[in-house]
Formats: sequence, structure tokens, C-alpha cells
Amino acid sequence: MSNLTRRQLLLNAASGAGFLLLSGCEKVFNALSENDTFRTMLSSAEQGNRRIQRLLAGRHKLAQEFSDKDISPYFRPNGLPAPKTDDYRANTAKNWTGWHLEVAGLVQKPGSFTINELRAMKSRTQITRHDCVEGWSAIAKWKGVPLAELLARVQPSTKAKYIVFYCMDTDNRGNAYYESIDMTDARHAQTILAYEMNDRALPIDHGAPLRLRVETQLGYKHAKYIYKLEFVESFEKIVQGKGGYWEDRGYEWYAGI
Repeated sequence: MSNLTRRQLLLNAASGAGFLLLSGCEKVFNALSENDTFRTMLSSAEQGNRRIQRLLAGRHKLAQEFSDKDISPYFRPNGLPAPKTDDYRANTAKNWTGWHLEVAGLVQKPGSFTINELRAMKSRTQITRHDCVEGWSAIAKWKGVPLAELLARVQPSTKAKYIVFYCMDTDNRGNAYYESIDMTDARHAQTILAYEMNDRALPIDHGAPLRLRVETQLGYKHAKYIYKLEFVESFEKIVQGKGGYWEDRGYEWYAGI
């Protein structure tokens, strides 16, 4: 199912329920996120949608990849503003030499990795299209370590069902961004922890020093400014229990395209 078709399906469903559609997908979801009927409807649709997409596409469906000539001249930063903490500014000034990615939870070998250690691992470069829930898209080249490579090093236990990505960016109320994906998407060939964009170090506006690229899902799943991964059996007790910053506000947990 295409991204447009999928978004249109949700919007049509909302329209059919009698809700007033606003301009822009984000405004639609923000306005409706407090409505219990709409949230229940989306939750039910999500469960069916996830099962249908994976049944039709299979576990290893690849997102379309492009060539250098297709790279967008401008790629609009998505998500929350860049972190404004002293630690973030200090690490940026030191070119991330003092930064570590912490890996914890249900793994046999928890630990931490510097940016240089991540860069030294097996890497993958891919030119893909970013599809935002707001309705815009852009194409960029991403380079990073396949998440499957990191999994092989930390060895998740059989109880680990999800990976939670903790991020350094916050909203204007101090709520931190976070996201989660399941182990199926974690092992997908195109799921990477990206540290480069268009042959340069990942820019601040796009999530430096490290962001998730999970190419089979919409843009809000691509967590930026990551500092910690936690392997969990359930995310029900994390923040508001929906598995992500936007999911806690009514977005779908599975944003497959």
C-alpha cells in the first residue's frame, strides 16, 4: 500500500466518522488526538493495517532506493528542534569525541559505543525517500551502521521484543522525544543508525550525531539525536505506554508505508 494511499485511508476514515478535516496531516492528527473515539478507531485500524502490510509485503520488503541524481536539493528537517542543552553544545564543539551510545536492557552484552567505534563497524549507504506524515517527501543519501550489526554485538535475549530509542531533543514543555520499533524492523536490511547524510557528517538539524533510518516507515519513526537504546519486552510502562513521543499523542505505533 503506498504512503499516499495509506494516509488517505486514515483521513477518509476520519471524514467518514464525521470529523472536520483541517489542512495538513499533522494538524489533523493533533486536533483529533484527544478524541477517544478517533484514537480507538486508529488503534483498531493499526492492528489490521500492520498485519495486512506484513502479510502482503513480507518481513524483508525493501524500500525503493534512488541514485545520486535524485537527491533533493533541500531536505526539510523534521521533528522537534535540535537540543539546546549545554552538554549537546559541548559535544558538538568536540565533534562528538566524548559522546557514547548506551545500549541496555534485555541484551547479553550491554555496553556503550563511541561515534568512532560505530563508524568502524560494517556500514551501509542508501539513497532513500523520507515520507513525512505532514505530506512532504525528500530524498537523501544516508550512511550508517546496520542495526542488525549492532544486534549481533550486544546479543538481545529471546525476551526482547522491541528497541526503544531515547533522544536528546525535547518539546517546549521538556518532554523528551523517543521512539520504538520491533525486532522485525530492527533486523531489516535498510534499518540503520545513520551518522552521515549526503556524504557529510550528520547535520545538527537532521539529528547529529546519530539518527535512526527505518525506511519502511513514516518519518516520525526515524528518531534523531539518539543517545540510548533499550531492549524491552514491552513499552507499556515507558512514558505514556504507546511506544513513542507522537504515539503517546495519538499517532499510530506502526507507520508502515
